[in-house]
Amino acid sequence: MSAVDHITDLSKYMVTLPPSRISILTMTFLSFLTGAIAAYLEPAVSLFDSIVYGGSTGFLIFGLTSIMDGAISQPIINALDGRHMKIKQAMFISLLNMVLVALVYIVGSLVSTFTIYNYVIDAIILGCALAFGVRTFIIWSTSNIGAVRSILISAIQPVLILSMVVVIVSLTSIGTNIGPFSIIAVALKGLIAALILMMAIYSFILVIESPIRHNLGVGGLELLSLFIAQYTEGSQAMEKLFEDMGEPIDTLVGVVSFKGKNGIKGLFISPCVHPGPVGTIGGGNMPTVLAKRFDSFAMVSHGPSTHDFNPVSSREICKIEKVIKNSLENMEYSPVASPFIHIEHEDAKLSAQYFGDNLLLLATFAPLGFDDIDFGVGLSLIKAAQGHTKADNVVLVDCHNSFKGESGRVLPGNPEVFQLMDAVEKLEKPEQSEFKMGCAYDPIEELGKSSGMGQSGVKVMVLDVQGQKTAYILLDANNMVIGFRKEILQAVEKLDVDHAEVMTTDTHFVNTLSGGHNPLGMRDRDVIIAKTVECTQNALNDLEPVMVGSETMKIAGINTLGPTHATELVTTISSIVAVSRVVAPLIFVLALIFVFIWIFYWTF
Repeated sequence: MSAVDHITDLSKYMVTLPPSRISILTMTFLSFLTGAIAAYLEPAVSLFDSIVYGGSTGFLIFGLTSIMDGAISQPIINALDGRHMKIKQAMFISLLNMVLVALVYIVGSLVSTFTIYNYVIDAIILGCALAFGVRTFIIWSTSNIGAVRSILISAIQPVLILSMVVVIVSLTSIGTNIGPFSIIAVALKGLIAALILMMAIYSFILVIESPIRHNLGVGGLELLSLFIAQYTEGSQAMEKLFEDMGEPIDTLVGVVSFKGKNGIKGLFISPCVHPGPVGTIGGGNMPTVLAKRFDSFAMVSHGPSTHDFNPVSSREICKIEKVIKNSLENMEYSPVASPFIHIEHEDAKLSAQYFGDNLLLLATFAPLGFDDIDFGVGLSLIKAAQGHTKADNVVLVDCHNSFKGESGRVLPGNPEVFQLMDAVEKLEKPEQSEFKMGCAYDPIEELGKSSGMGQSGVKVMVLDVQGQKTAYILLDANNMVIGFRKEILQAVEKLDVDHAEVMTTDTHFVNTLSGGHNPLGMRDRDVIIAKTVECTQNALNDLEPVMVGSETMKIAGINTLGPTHATELVTTISSIVAVSRVVAPLIFVLALIFVFIWIFYWTF
């Protein structure tokens, strides 16, 4: 698994938070129910009193204080220049911790019905201590406001709950449900328990922070906070981290330009730059961002590259744009193209089409699963194709259309490399003639990330060479489920199309969802197929005579994550995960044991 995938896999632990009003209503209902249940467990308490008085007491102690906490914590955190927190996030944290305190309270009330000693107050103290620990860990690790500030804000909810208990006991007669207690004793028990948990949390964070800060120059909590900010807000702050880690590289970008009677009609672009790492960070949404930089129709396909070639910043896309626009100024055009050619060797499949003295080459292993083709492998194929065909420029596309995951990457030394090289040797150059080109685009706005569809939707370019019609179909997605390519091809070939190939852009704009990977075809297949067929028909209707030019250019000094830092990142994260599996249970179990003994067995 790549370094970046270790980060993006954190997304499987992300959830879509409910609106704040839902959290508030839930806190109101659960707190009332908690009070009613606890009161009903008391002997000689009627059902009516349990519901009315017990429920009201539960709401005041747990519900009202938790709602107040959410309303207070959110503006304080935002005022401290940390990661912006939404009110729904603050309310959800308060809800989680209220549920934790309420559960411990109910258990304490239940146990008290079978024993002589009343454990209710001790249970509330334990619940508040645990809530304080959980809140501290969440706020410290996600808000990026520092330890001391996180501790002070985390104490708001437990302090409000315990204060409300004191107030209610002082003003009412609750009987054996609460029993007599010392305010000083409650405060001291809660304070010492909180300190024990705070020491445990600090020790654990120290373990995971040190190696990340030493190796990468950034704290682990800061890294997590930046990732959450990107996931929840689309923040670009993580780019600063990647810029500090970035390595300048030289790579290639290929472009095929089609010129009609009104100027450039369409561009087919294949940058050997990986559209990652995630969301809108770096080149995550490069296929859409780059395409929008041109006034004409533009298809940005997936050139041979892996996560090592992720741009560290979205600003790096400007370098690709500049190189392409410079090449278009002096590009020579030809009026002829060859028919579409399809070649297979073992599992490798190459589709090719000549444009004058230039060659467009599409590579896939579908229906077998595969993932990114390494840049070194792609460069070797380009040079081999140039040597065999004598083409001036070879534009190579990794179709990226049969998902297998990281194990499917085509790297130097893999058998797939030699299969591709042998397929290149079968290339022949047929006669060329004048041709037509048509293009169409549908953003498929009714679908989105949940369907694996990026902002560019589907783009189709159709070439008509002496009546042979070929559809180049590009879907803005991160690969597709094995077999889905075949379904699309079968649907498209019912039109007036002789050949077709389906590609994905490998956009990582859709990778902020559960599991890190989000290939196309897991849902909404019928909609995607219907839109693709419609878009292909529109491209057929758009056919007109064109001329074509092509060039493969070098991009110098584009800053990417690079293989060195990618390896360092994944090694550091992997070691931390391994150590945490041992250290975390040891630290927190011991801390909980000490807290339990302190609260339930220490008397004043």
